[in-house]
Amino acid sequence: MTRYIDNKFSDLFNRQKVNQFKIGNSTYKERIKKLEALRNALEFSYKQKIRDAMYADFKKPFLETDLTEIYPVLSEIKFAKSNLKSWLKDQKVGTPLALLGASSYIKYEPKGVCLIISPWNFPINLTFGPLVSAIAAGNTVIIKPSEMTPNASGVMADIVTELFTDDEVALIEGEVEVSEELLKLPFNHIFFTGSPQVGKIVMKAASEHLTSVTLELGGKSPTIIDDSANLETAVKRIIYGKFTNAGQTCIAPDYVLLKADLKAEFTTLFKSKIAEFYSEDVKSSESYSRIVNPKHFGRLVSYIEEAKLNKSDIASGGSYNASDNYIEPTLIFDMPEDSKLMTDEIFGPILPVKTYSNIEETVNYINSKEKPLALYIYSKSKKNIDFIMNNTRAGSGCVNHNLLQFLNHNLPFGGSNNSGIGKAHGFHGFEAFSNRRAMMKQHTLGATDFLLPPYSNFKQKLVDLTLKWF
Repeated sequence: MTRYIDNKFSDLFNRQKVNQFKIGNSTYKERIKKLEALRNALEFSYKQKIRDAMYADFKKPFLETDLTEIYPVLSEIKFAKSNLKSWLKDQKVGTPLALLGASSYIKYEPKGVCLIISPWNFPINLTFGPLVSAIAAGNTVIIKPSEMTPNASGVMADIVTELFTDDEVALIEGEVEVSEELLKLPFNHIFFTGSPQVGKIVMKAASEHLTSVTLELGGKSPTIIDDSANLETAVKRIIYGKFTNAGQTCIAPDYVLLKADLKAEFTTLFKSKIAEFYSEDVKSSESYSRIVNPKHFGRLVSYIEEAKLNKSDIASGGSYNASDNYIEPTLIFDMPEDSKLMTDEIFGPILPVKTYSNIEETVNYINSKEKPLALYIYSKSKKNIDFIMNNTRAGSGCVNHNLLQFLNHNLPFGGSNNSGIGKAHGFHGFEAFSNRRAMMKQHTLGATDFLLPPYSNFKQKLVDLTLKWF
């Protein structure tokens, strides 16, 4: 089995470049066969190895791995298999009357040699999900997974090397220097998932070769709760969305904007639902993950310590244990606006809550920050829901739930500006890895054939008629 662990990748890139047209001309059935092989690996032959790897990297429960790592990719594959035939068809479009005698269509062609740089928080999901789209579109691919989840990366390397030759799909393990070297190569498309800070580096490197990019980034996704909401349901769903994978989710509720008079009831419900989900002793729960590494553990602990220093209201949780990177689900009120919890994307099991008096305050607050990747509102008021959604901007939105928009492959997934560029999932992922090539075919003598030089008064009259009527 070949694994690329050095920083000399031009040979691999060039072999994929040579092979790109063979892969690009592969048939619908050939692409489906590759997707089916990947499905079989994830669902059967490598399922337990994936579970074991995720437990080693995160202490992630097997059920959570099945639901958040394996299922989304299987769902993506099934959706692509059901729709790829129609996606690959030429898309007929209209032709102006002035171009009489011609027909027009859009041809979806592969972009070519693509780079997928995937993150550590959902390594299987966010590596193989984009890969499904890249394969469906007919590209060759180099994958660079995160070095922070070595067990998951190792299993993915085994899967890729078993299923593909490296001139079609190759996975390269290594530290950040590997990504830096890969970004020097003239890829036709780069699909990056990670932080806005690193996304800027990727985009700058891509600009050197005018490489197109899909950037799946993040940000502080707000969750609004008004006084019409079913509060118990809202708290239950927010806890699920926030503390799945110990909060290490790009579309997790980052902070809550809560109607002020709901604070006491919200806190009571939060404590009871945490105990219901994870028991009174959360650290012993087999349903709760750990922080990925000591670096991120230390970052999150510093947020809790900052809250203590600021005498903020730690209404629940706040304990941690460095021996296994454990941080208790934590609820905090009254954080200063310049604190790290209120300025940085948290990416961990700490939920700050800010109270408000009227719904207009929530819009003003959200719009004072960068556009988030997701925005959630819990409400029964159509007026409030419409007001929030019409007067804010975000990559995605969900009413009376969270995270679920990610699982609908009919919806485009992605951010806006600081939270991302481009869309993924389903047809939108296929489109991200495709060039929409404009095509026109002249069938008969065309109108322009009558307007060739030398020009004359008669031809001028034809142009005048065209300007007026066509």
